[in-house]
Amino acid sequence: MKNAEEDNNYRINVPSAFENVFSHFYFAENKTAHPITKTLLPSFQTILVFNFGSRAFLKSEQNNFLEVEKCLVLGPIKQAFDYTLDPDSEILVANFKEDAFYRFFGSVLFDALPIHPDVLIQKNCFTSLWEELKEIANTQDQVNYILEFCKPYLREQNTITSLLGDFKEDNLNPIKAIASKINQSERNIQLNQKKFFGYTIKEASRYERFLKAVELIQKNTVSSTTTDWITIVDHCGYYDQSQLIHDFKYYMNISPTKFLKFQSDICSSKAD
Repeated sequence: MKNAEEDNNYRINVPSAFENVFSHFYFAENKTAHPITKTLLPSFQTILVFNFGSRAFLKSEQNNFLEVEKCLVLGPIKQAFDYTLDPDSEILVANFKEDAFYRFFGSVLFDALPIHPDVLIQKNCFTSLWEELKEIANTQDQVNYILEFCKPYLREQNTITSLLGDFKEDNLNPIKAIASKINQSERNIQLNQKKFFGYTIKEASRYERFLKAVELIQKNTVSSTTTDWITIVDHCGYYDQSQLIHDFKYYMNISPTKFLKFQSDICSSKAD
């Protein structure tokens, strides 16, 4: 959705050279006279948020409020949260892909997030970056500036994270397959997955199943097709409808039918 007069938000693609670092960037601003609140779907990505306008707030499922002042890192986003843009607020969000956040920031405790990124590297790099970005009027130019900024800091992927990131065999267990391929223990592969990505394969598989259900519901809405919950349960690999409901409440704290009703207020940071 893009409405330059009111609630303006859109995705920005990244050049092919950065496709294994960022899935995309996201821009949003509020040009109305009233605060705008939306729900962000879980994405299992870690995000870096820059705020260039008036106040922007995040609200967790536990009703904790967090103001985005200049810049903030949070994630991996495993559960939905609300965000509010005050009038004249403007945010730019970098969505890190897979292990790219770790490659950028090095040894990071994901459980310590959300946090100001300067705390992670013990320098004022991001405060300075925010000052420079604020002087750039064009959003695409801001994105290009961020991409150039990050080049010197990015570490190369190691063998294990590269194999995990590129694994596409839906019918195979990636932990077992990769452990066998490089002759390492499954436990070591699991530890690397958790350390570099911030989540386990089991967590990711459950989320992908949930996301598949969300996409089916959204497709039905677009085509004005009545949602058949039994078909969604069967197609997405749920045991029964109660398990589907449980996942919606876990990830979004709402039922599937409420999601269907309010999805116009729900955004996804996952790349298309």
